[in-house]
Amino acid sequence: MAFSQLALVSCTKSKTNHGLNGFTLDLIHRDSPLSPYYDPSITPSQRFRNACQRSFSRASFLKKASSVHPTGTTFNDGIQADISPMPGEYLMNISIGTPPRETIVIADTGSDLTWIQCKPCTQCFKQIAPLFDSQKSSTYKTVGCHSEACEMVRNKYCVRKDVCEYQVRYGDGSHSIGDIAFETFTFESTTSNTKNVDSISIPNVVFGCGHDNAGTFENQSTGIVGLGGSKISIIRQLDKQVQGRFSYCLTPVDLSPSSSPPNATSKIHFGRKAVVSGPDVITTPIIPTDPDIFYFLNLESISVGEKKLEFKSNSQLNSSATGGSPANMIIDSGTTLTYLPSQPYEKLESVLVESIKGKRKYDPRGEFGLCYESKTSVLDAPNIVFHFKDGDVELLPMNTFSEIEEGLTCLTIVDGGPRAKVGVYGNLAQMNFLIGYDLVNHKLSFLPTDCTNHSYI
Repeated sequence: MAFSQLALVSCTKSKTNHGLNGFTLDLIHRDSPLSPYYDPSITPSQRFRNACQRSFSRASFLKKASSVHPTGTTFNDGIQADISPMPGEYLMNISIGTPPRETIVIADTGSDLTWIQCKPCTQCFKQIAPLFDSQKSSTYKTVGCHSEACEMVRNKYCVRKDVCEYQVRYGDGSHSIGDIAFETFTFESTTSNTKNVDSISIPNVVFGCGHDNAGTFENQSTGIVGLGGSKISIIRQLDKQVQGRFSYCLTPVDLSPSSSPPNATSKIHFGRKAVVSGPDVITTPIIPTDPDIFYFLNLESISVGEKKLEFKSNSQLNSSATGGSPANMIIDSGTTLTYLPSQPYEKLESVLVESIKGKRKYDPRGEFGLCYESKTSVLDAPNIVFHFKDGDVELLPMNTFSEIEEGLTCLTIVDGGPRAKVGVYGNLAQMNFLIGYDLVNHKLSFLPTDCTNHSYI
């Protein structure tokens, strides 16, 4: 659905020859020595543990939020930006306001509302960049309580006169509270083979200006850009420009103590360039659900070698729009690990124990269920295949095992608990796949790709 009723009807750009043929933002991994935010005092294992803690908390939120009942529910060349890997999170560089002020936000397919920290702040988590000051922007305008834009926001309320306000709360106690507003968002880009820069500005984007924010957020980011499926997400708001299509290719992030910080950037595309095609493409339906924040898939089984394990979850979600396919797995770029309900996880762990030759060790913190003593971050483990409806995705050991501390490598597919209704397909499992979202035709595509080689752009 286009957001023309919210005046998202135009797109301005700089006077270059590239137009909207795509744009690229060069971002540096936050752990790279090239980054101005690089902190050499933090060890890689600390970074990985911190990422896992955020992942565990996020999975708790997703398990609660996914307890739902589903319902059947001018084209430009496209937009392209860089996203940069953090432990457990991928950052996107955008500019907000007039004049534009650069900010770094977490790119998140598991969220719908885009929000950043704003002045004045009654409570804010520490961030390196200055807080956004709406009074210094000529295009900032709060959204009224009875407007169509306000109606699209979940957990909205009105305390002050005719100002739509929001609350976002997460399972670990993190939160953001503030005003819903219109603002101009600007994307700056260089194409893959030129240093020329395009500036693409979208007016009247609806976002949250957070005045009370706290939780497990890192100081490199200022908030979240929501790439989820609901009407308030950036994807739906840019529908006139991108027509419900985006894709990304996440570069491998080796967080082991023996690794050096990666410098390669990941890519995210919007619009025509986001179409994933070719003979090796694996496609599976995106299951429409209500609420429509998350991208649900149907996982039918999991294979380890010749053994195929039927996937059963506690979910009763079905969709008439996809022939009654159960919605039992969320794909989420903002979650590090992959989570399975207890029963399928226990079966997977049992088969892996039979298949892996190595000295099993226990995680001293009890966070990971299957760990081995290792001298390298890559364990001699079998490939694991996720059999989604109509498509099989084969994961390499780099997608499923990581060295969480020196000499200890663990399975990054973990037990979501007996009360988990659905699984969560995290970003470690998505590395080195070009993943395309087609929200018009309700399809998700996987293409095995060397994401460090940008020739696929």
